[in-house]
Amino acid sequence: MEADLYHLMGLALEEAEKGLLEGEVPIGAVLAAPDGQMIARAHNKPISLKDPTAHAEILVMRQAASFYQNYRLYNALLVVTLEPCLMCMGAAIHSRIARLAFGAADPKAGAAGSLYNLAAEEALNHRIEVTSGIMERECLALLQDFFRVRRRKTA
Repeated sequence: MEADLYHLMGLALEEAEKGLLEGEVPIGAVLAAPDGQMIARAHNKPISLKDPTAHAEILVMRQAASFYQNYRLYNALLVVTLEPCLMCMGAAIHSRIARLAFGAADPKAGAAGSLYNLAAEEALNHRIEVTSGIMERECLALLQDFFRVRRRKTA
């Protein structure tokens, strides 16, 4: 059975909304087995955990590594609402994630094709298959609304 990227992105969006309610930048992630079975889910928590590495992607990879009792996440699918940054793509490559699906591109910090393309970097020993634009409007709207409200509060 092939993973349903739209269903998994819906779960990632639910996580992002949890982050929004906690005052975090609303980014959610899900990690699934190749058949689509969800293994882990998380949202951004760098503010609440006072941890600059507590991005949604890092948190789901930690959960999945604990679940599998292995730091390698062979054949895993990472689904995230925003294109991962350099740190998160580096961790995905090191953990041997097979596939990445993301919603909104991040032209300022994206490392899966927008600003950088670590997923296809020939100098690295692992490549990640990338699918972009899954529920892009919904993912982008959540982020834009968050930052619009935030700018109003600081104005």
